[in-house]
Amino acid sequence: MASSLPALQIILPLLLLLGTCSANLIRGGHKEFDYFTLALTWSGTECLSVKDSCPTNACSRSEVETGFTIKGLWPDYDDGTWPSCCEGAKYDENEISILSNDLSKYWPSYSCMSSSACGSFDASDLAYEWAKHGTCSSPVLGNQYEYFSTALMLYFKYNISEILSESGYLPSNTAEYKLEGIMSAIQSALRVTPVVKCKSDAVEQVQICFDKTLQLQECPSTASTCPSLVSLPIKNTIKPLETNNLSFRGMRA
Repeated sequence: MASSLPALQIILPLLLLLGTCSANLIRGGHKEFDYFTLALTWSGTECLSVKDSCPTNACSRSEVETGFTIKGLWPDYDDGTWPSCCEGAKYDENEISILSNDLSKYWPSYSCMSSSACGSFDASDLAYEWAKHGTCSSPVLGNQYEYFSTALMLYFKYNISEILSESGYLPSNTAEYKLEGIMSAIQSALRVTPVVKCKSDAVEQVQICFDKTLQLQECPSTASTCPSLVSLPIKNTIKPLETNNLSFRGMRA
C-alpha cells in the first residue's frame, strides 16, 4: 500500500492556511477591519441647507447645540475600503435604552426620512449605522451596547468642539479661519492629524482614527476637501413643519 505521507504533507499546510484565513474573517465573509474612524459632523453646516424640517430633525431641536455631533463609528481597511452589512444581531433599541438621552443629543438625525441599509427599510439613523457599520465591529466591540457606548466614550474623551473653542475657533456666521490653524489645534491636542472635510467653505466633518485597542492612530489618508479659509457656522434652529405637510418624507438610500 502506498504511503499517504506526501498527501498529508500537502493537505496539512492547506488546512492551516484555511484556518488562518477563517480567523481573519468576520461573519458574512468580510475580512476583519484594520482600524476605526470616528466621524463627527458640524451641526451648523448640516443645517445650512435645511428648509423643511420635522420635530425629530436635529435642526429643529434646541438641545442639539452648535458643535460637532457623531456621524458614525466606522470599521475601515487600510486600503481605503471598508466592510459593511456584516452578519449580526438586528438593531434593538431596547439594548441601548440607557444611552437614549445621550444618543439623541450627541448622535442625532439630520433627516426627516427613513433610512435603508442592508436590505432593511424604514429604519432610524441609529439602526442604519448599526446595520451598515456596527455589525462589522463585532470582532472588537461585540454587541450594540458596546458599539454605541464606545462611540459616545470616544466622542466625550476627545472633545473636538472643546479643543477648537479653547484655541479660539468659535462658531460664527461671519468669521473665517485658517484651515491650517484648525488642523494644528486638533493635532496639538491629540498628537495625530485629523481629516477635515468641507461643504463649500464650511467645515462639515472631522474624522479621527483609532486602532482596535481604541488608541489614537494616524488615519491612512489625511487629505482634506477644504479651502485654505473655512467657517464654523452657527446652527440655526428651524421651526418644524406639521407632519402632514412633510411631502418630502420617504426612504433614504
